[in-house]
Amino acid sequence: MKTPEEFLKDHGFTLADDIDRQALVAAFMDEMKKGLEGKPSSLMMIPTFVSVTGKVPQGAKAVVLDAGGTNFRGGIVSIPPQIEEKRNQPMPGTKFEVGEEEFYGAFAEEVKRLRPSANVSKIGWCFSYPAEATRSLDAKLVRWTKNIKAPSIVGQSVGAELLKRLGGGEIAIVNDTVATLLAAKATEGDKTYSSYIGFILGTGTNAAYVESNANIKKLSDLDPEGSMIINAESGGFSKFPQSDFDKALDSKSGNVGFQLLEKMISGAYLGDIGLEIYKAAAKEGLFSKKVGDAIRGIGHLETMDFDNFCASFKKEGRENVLDAIFADSDSAKMARRLGIPVFERAATLTAIHLAAFVIQTGKGDDPESPVAINADGSTYYKTRAIPFAGVVARELDEMLVRRRNIHYAITPQVDDAPMVGAAIAAMI
Repeated sequence: MKTPEEFLKDHGFTLADDIDRQALVAAFMDEMKKGLEGKPSSLMMIPTFVSVTGKVPQGAKAVVLDAGGTNFRGGIVSIPPQIEEKRNQPMPGTKFEVGEEEFYGAFAEEVKRLRPSANVSKIGWCFSYPAEATRSLDAKLVRWTKNIKAPSIVGQSVGAELLKRLGGGEIAIVNDTVATLLAAKATEGDKTYSSYIGFILGTGTNAAYVESNANIKKLSDLDPEGSMIINAESGGFSKFPQSDFDKALDSKSGNVGFQLLEKMISGAYLGDIGLEIYKAAAKEGLFSKKVGDAIRGIGHLETMDFDNFCASFKKEGRENVLDAIFADSDSAKMARRLGIPVFERAATLTAIHLAAFVIQTGKGDDPESPVAINADGSTYYKTRAIPFAGVVARELDEMLVRRRNIHYAITPQVDDAPMVGAAIAAMI
């Protein structure tokens, strides 16, 4: 009978030890270059027109809105990071369809509630739905996700529309990944960072970094001496070979052929990759008929259950279907040897594309002024099957520090990073 590792390789699954790190870093950077030049690329490389220059004023207090799911939040954010008067409420359009006045009215009322406590005039808004960033730091909504029902808002510049209801003012809108990057500035203190990267790895994934205007060839009228944050939409990277399991998962997704890296590393998909592996292994006789029949009866596997099983962790109050299916020690051992490589590959790919961003910044040559990486997301910090963040750091040390003498620093985790980052966008 095949070993688990032989089975995975026969299906085109590249084990972490066999991944060519340097070739993939080069491939990622090539896709970045194409995206910046406006050529066909799996990376959108969206200019945000947001700069990171300037110090964050200590003691500044800004009104901040955070919308990106089924709820939105408002609060007063000050630096060093502290959030006051925070309130959660349903995102307009989650329960029933709303029009423009009802939609913008909800945000306007929140701003009015908070304004007396702010000493920064500009509003910061983390708006994490698909939107086109504008030069005025507004966001033109492309489409809704999360089943928001507000069709009249699509195509509008949401910041300008909100300011109409407020009688004027200024606003800075960023998405969650850009806000995560900006939140790194809140950790600076007396430290000096040469550049910044924001990275989210939770249900989905994305990264943003600071790019020289001179390299953004698809925009012809930029000051070549300046720089701005680029929202890479990095989950779209498509140049890593797909295994049979990745192809099977992709074929069942709602966006076939897109977000291929995201489907290999993020929490929305890792459980179902494991399920595809287990079903194929059962078909080829790596498990007993009884176990195979039970596996075939599963339609979807939550990443939390897959992760907890691979880590031999039993979450109190949560039944794990895999614990029941792989009840005997031999099948459990086989299942874990098949499953843990999914997380190892994810961590390695995470490090590879972070390394590409660090190199692309052109910074980090001085160990006293490293490139800051602010990482956020449950998959990055809460995976149990492997020490995920530790594996990423080990890989980055090898790819960047030892091979290239480029220095980076994973910044301290920032609570409520989207709100903190949106506040900094308003402050600088």
